Amino acid sequence: DRVEFTKEMKKEGYTILAPNMAPIHFRLFENLFASYGYNVEILQTRGRQIVDEGLKYVHNDTCYPALLTIGQMMDALHSGKYDLHKTALIITQTGGGCRATNYIALIRKALKDSGHPEVPVISLTAASGLDEDNSGFNIFKPALLIKALYALLYGDLIMQLLYRVRPYETRPGSADELYERMMAQAKATLLHTSRSGFYQLCQKTVDAFEALPLTNDRSKPRVGVVGEILVKFHPTANNKVVRVIEQEGCEANVPGLVDFFLFGMTNAINMKDELGTKATSRFTHRTGIKAIEAFREPINKMLQKSTRFEPYPSVFELAEKA
Repeated sequence: DRVEFTKEMKKEGYTILAPNMAPIHFRLFENLFASYGYNVEILQTRGRQIVDEGLKYVHNDTCYPALLTIGQMMDALHSGKYDLHKTALIITQTGGGCRATNYIALIRKALKDSGHPEVPVISLTAASGLDEDNSGFNIFKPALLIKALYALLYGDLIMQLLYRVRPYETRPGSADELYERMMAQAKATLLHTSRSGFYQLCQKTVDAFEALPLTNDRSKPRVGVVGEILVKFHPTANNKVVRVIEQEGCEANVPGLVDFFLFGMTNAINMKDELGTKATSRFTHRTGIKAIEAFREPINKMLQKSTRFEPYPSVFELAEKA
């Protein structure tokens, strides 16, 4: 049976454990949730132990990202670090037919099998009809959503800048040091910044990576990293593929997380002829895409003016090349 996350649980300060799909981007979300009264902890565990823990509860024919996600959650619950009577889990749901909707059932089965069926599992979803309402959890507020978009945009930006310059850094470790400094500034300012303040932070970040001393810039082959979203971003899932690419004398190019969401929003538009979609759905999705790309346009102008970095193409431009 489903255990609801109630208003009382929020007031009691339940710890909400979230799996870490994209380590760079998700570093910016804990403070964002905390500012709205949610004690969310993004799990940082990596390595073989979460794979082994996942295999205890997920059939090995189930997809690897499901195994890792559930393994990370169960590893945390069994670590002894948390009071399981004041702990909840959270997972996204898209409402589609893939694992992205069915994880939540697998997590609840794992909790039941491990003797902890009382732990609530919160569905983070904008989809309707899933019967996953929780009176104590509501983040769909305009101000919070804008801050979340800032976090995603900044995560994409700093990831692109870091991967672009790190293979050529004159002093080993200097790119990662700059990344840590800028991430610390972002975590401290994103919660309270205005829209202009956000773009000032982005410009400062671009300028800092633009000034980092490099040697033999653009001399290495560029290798694109594509695939399933969690495997693409999570070092345990992809066996640290970005570091491997760099160690092999190449430069990694990883598409952004915002692009994943933009791609998903094009489905209603792209499937019009094949499956048929409502005009209202196509309109709202196209409007959403335009709104997100409008938020990203000032960052594109910064990247266009730089000498080292490239702006993001429109999702519709990418679709034409597919």
